Order: sequence, then C-alpha cells, then structure tokens
Amino acid sequence: MMDSPIVAQLFRQLFRHPACQSRRNLATLSSCLQHGRRTQQLLHQQRRHMASRHARGAKHGTPERDSDWQQRNELFAQDMTEEYKTYPTVTANDLRSRRERPRRVKMLMRDFIEDSLYNPHYGYFSKQVVIFTPGEPFDFNALPDEPAFHSELGRRYTEFEDALDAKEGRVDDTRQLWHTPTELFRPYYGEAIARYLMSNYVMTTYPYHDLIIYEMGAGRGTLMLNVLDYIRDIEPAVYDRTRYKIIEISPSLAALQNSQLLATAASRGHAAKVEIINKSIFDWDSRVPSPCFFLAMEVFDNFAHDVLRYDLASEEPLQGTVLVDGHGDFYEFYEPVLDPVAARYLRVRHAATAGAYRLPYPAGRAARWLRRRLLPLAPNLSDPEYVPTRLMQFFDVLERHFPAHRLVTSDFHTLPDAVRGLGGPVVQTRFERRMVPVSTPLVHQGYFDVLFPTDFRVTEAVYRAITGKLTRVVGHEAFMRNWAYLDDTRTRSGENPLLSWYRNASVMVTV
Repeated sequence: MMDSPIVAQLFRQLFRHPACQSRRNLATLSSCLQHGRRTQQLLHQQRRHMASRHARGAKHGTPERDSDWQQRNELFAQDMTEEYKTYPTVTANDLRSRRERPRRVKMLMRDFIEDSLYNPHYGYFSKQVVIFTPGEPFDFNALPDEPAFHSELGRRYTEFEDALDAKEGRVDDTRQLWHTPTELFRPYYGEAIARYLMSNYVMTTYPYHDLIIYEMGAGRGTLMLNVLDYIRDIEPAVYDRTRYKIIEISPSLAALQNSQLLATAASRGHAAKVEIINKSIFDWDSRVPSPCFFLAMEVFDNFAHDVLRYDLASEEPLQGTVLVDGHGDFYEFYEPVLDPVAARYLRVRHAATAGAYRLPYPAGRAARWLRRRLLPLAPNLSDPEYVPTRLMQFFDVLERHFPAHRLVTSDFHTLPDAVRGLGGPVVQTRFERRMVPVSTPLVHQGYFDVLFPTDFRVTEAVYRAITGKLTRVVGHEAFMRNWAYLDDTRTRSGENPLLSWYRNASVMVTV
C-alpha cells in the first residue's frame, strides 16, 4: 500500500500543483509506486472508480496524564498535544467559502470527509470527477460472453480517455474517471427503475396526484433521461403527470445535467418536465407535502461518517477528530465526549435494532480480559468504527421536508480494499489510469474518493425509526430480475452482466 510518509509527501507535492507544473513529480512518484501499487483490472471492479492516498496514524500512543483525549500516532510521529489544545475547531460548513485547504485547525472526521468530497472550491465531486460514458449502448445480445463485455468496456474506456487527452492537449495522469451502472447498462438499468416507479405510482396515487420524482447524485443525468424516455413511450398519460427534479450539490455536474437535457431533440422534449436544483439536500428548507419518489442511487456511500473507538475496559466510545498542522499533515485524536450528532446516532441505532448490531471489539468481558492478559502491550482502544451520522441526518430531512416520500436507493453492502475498521471506507484515487487504494481517509482533500459500505440491516432499522415508514431490502440481482427485461442484457452464452455485476449491492425501497 501507499502509506509510507515518503510516498504520502510525494502525493501531496503532486496534487498541490497544476498538472502542467508537476511533470517532474510524476516520474519520481511513478518509481516509488512500482514497489507498492496494487493494481486491479478496471473491468472487474464492482465499485465506482479508482484510487490512492497517503495515511496518517498507525499506532496509538499513551494518553496524556492531564487530559482525557488520546492522540493516535505513527511511530516516531511528532507530538501534537499543544497544537491540539490551541487550534480552533471548524466544520465543513465553515470551510465552504474557503478556496484553500485549511491549515492549523481541527475538525470531526465527518467534517473532514465532507469537506474533502464536497467543498465547492477544491472538493472531489466539485472539481475532480469525470463521469465515463460508453457512447452507444452495448449490444449485449451480440457479445459472445461476459469476458467479451469486459474487453469491450476496456476498449471504450481507453477511447474515451484518449479523446479527453486529445481535447485538452495533454495527458492528464490524475484524471478522476468513474462509471455507474446507469451508464454501463444504458438504457436498460434506467428502464427497470422506470417500471418500478410507474407500477407503484399507478397502484397507489394515480390519478389523484402527479408522479413527482426527486433524484440525488444524478451524475450526467442519464437515469433521468432513460426514465422519462420510457414513461413517455410506454404510458403517455402517466408522462403527462410526471415531474422530475434533480438535487445536485456540484455546480459542474448540474451544468452537465442541463447540457444533457438539451443535447438532442428527444431529450429537449423533456425540458418542461425537469428542474435541476443546485444545492445540498442538507440545505433543503421547504416542505413538500405531495407524494413523491426519492431516488438515491449510489449516494449513501459518499455520505460522511464519524469515526469512533471504544475503551476496551469501560466500553465507552471516543470520537475521532482530525488535526491539520501548518504543513497540511494530518493527525488523529480521540475524545471521550461525543458531539450531539454522534451521540444521537448511537441512541437511535440502539433503540431501532434493540441492541442487535456489531461492535469493533469482543462482546464478552471474558474475551476482553483474556486479550489484555495475553497481549499486555496491545492498544487500550478498539479498532475504529465508522458510523453513518450524515445518513441519519438525510433521513431527518426526508421525514421533516418530504413526509409523503417513498425512497428508492441502491448501494454497496460490502467493498474490497476497505480501510481497517468496522464499516471502513474504500479510499482511492487514480494515477496514470490505474486505481491506487490506500488505508486511511486522511488524504489530500479533493483528490480521493471516500466511499463507505452500507449495513442495510442497521440502515433499514434507523430509517424506519426516524420516518415511521416500512421498507424492503433485496439484492441488486433480485431487484433486476423483478423489474428489468433480462433478454436485453443477456450475452450469447446466456451470461447476464446486469445480474452478475454489482452483486455486492443491495436495493432498499419504501413500501
């Protein structure tokens, strides 16, 4: 992995300069990566993109005698105790107007992740992301088998990126390019979603209410177009009652969605049906009393999480804070006093699940006692646990502002190459068209994707507790078997990539 301080510093040097100024950094970085990079085939990935990062903190030290918090340090790392006492605490909201990455501050882990992903000026989704589109839809019926689909996808990926390099007049070694099932299986994936929406709308609120669809994380707007095309072609009467609203936090993606809407005569026909709202869902301040569907496809995984560790003697949680020093290096500290959001999440989770959830340490006192006896020098804190506090706040928004909503969401229930810890994320960037995963979320802000797996059993319970609604969770394959026309994506061998890809994903719907 890429977690040595030397490689971490090289990544920072590379990413702090424009590409045109960093050519000599690339050769140095490339030579360092030869011995540490773990390369996976793009075509076998079951996640959105590619990655790399530098890590801070491998061992945790002893607590200061005059304080209750602990610094989690790398071996021989600088003692940042005094800086922790004096640096101001900031939030992601405080940093939204900042054009430069912060220095000499501290913040909760969820604020660090949110700032890294969504800051309007340097955030990953605001400035770095390029969404792959394969061009013409794949003719799955003409492909011999699934490996042939992999090969064709790889060829189109190369063509797509070569065209971007030619357009920009240079090779971009740090381009952050990723794909979604909506793009890979266009239009069939979107048509399956449209069938689900249309069927449930007709059985419940038609003709008394319009079909109102909200979508978060719409990417290029492809799902919007596929859904509207299908409804227009199959049920014109329902199409007349349809309104589609995209909520997009990224200005660049909102502009891309608008351009997609106006790209062709067919898509321009939907213009009167569509509204693109460029704001964060967490800034939503108006009530929508009408029945509506709320689509959140691969959205949960990029919601910021808090990190907790537990005192193995008392089982009390400690909450993680990130300190950023004057050089932009990161240090972790843990405090025994939880902020109100994290404390509420633990209460809601416990009540919603009746205490039936996993923890990052042995449940029995005897097991913990034996561990201390056999490993007297082991850390006195558990492994990290990443808890989806921002997801809980999203459910609050739905309950407060969209009381008649019906949620349709799909996301990953497990991810490879995740950071150590219960519910740990995958942290990754792209360098020279290769995925570079790393083992900490403490990375140069804006150049790394941070995506978390979703524990759907706990998520379903928390959603039910907050909204009072009933739900159903099924695997991605089961959902597609119910709502997709599988003949459209079947290869000549009988293999079906729409079913075999994204087997590590689940779908949750409000019933």
